[in-house]
Amino acid sequence: MMGKKRKISHCFFVSMFVVACFCCHSCSVVKITYKVTKGTVKAAYKVTKFAGKTVYTIGKFTFKVVKAPLTWPLTRADLESIDDLPPKDAIRQGRVKTSPYVVNGKRYVPMSVEKAKTYRQKGIASWYGYETYRQKGGHMTANGEAFDPNGLNAAHKYLPLPTFVRIKNLENNSQIIVRVNDRGPFVKGRIIDLSAGAAKKLGFYKKGTARVLVEAVTLER
Repeated sequence: MMGKKRKISHCFFVSMFVVACFCCHSCSVVKITYKVTKGTVKAAYKVTKFAGKTVYTIGKFTFKVVKAPLTWPLTRADLESIDDLPPKDAIRQGRVKTSPYVVNGKRYVPMSVEKAKTYRQKGIASWYGYETYRQKGGHMTANGEAFDPNGLNAAHKYLPLPTFVRIKNLENNSQIIVRVNDRGPFVKGRIIDLSAGAAKKLGFYKKGTARVLVEAVTLER
């Protein structure tokens, strides 16, 4: 009788474990896959504001930041929610920087600002935004900025918005600094999506992808 009870208990435990695994799988929560290491890139910068535009100057790189009208479509049409709100409501309320968001039924959880300071990862970069050349009007990034396909900007799944990062093309050793202000890429095996302008400067615009090193940049006055 004791052996039978043990057998029943064991079966019950196994059944519950299987159910738990199934539930975890069905909730479609994407696990964090970024790596955090020591060795932050530091850079001096200058900020200039005029006529609704903020200009960041970091070394030889210039970033023009303009707030997009809420009537503009998002660059990521498949962005379903941010912080459990409709994307544009979250953008209007300023609830974007490190807020969880949902794309195609999967929930992504960005890293904290503190962890982002030491972010460093090697992987495949691609570029996006070609469709914006063919459509009238502008497009809005996931943090409410006007998307500039010719600018130095990028999309990342887990970095806070915005974050500046240095990208090095490991195939030709060219490197630039970009402003991460959007979400993506959502293609398996890719760690960052660059604007067409950034891809051209790194020399992989025609190729489409490149192996890169991405390092967070800490701005210092």
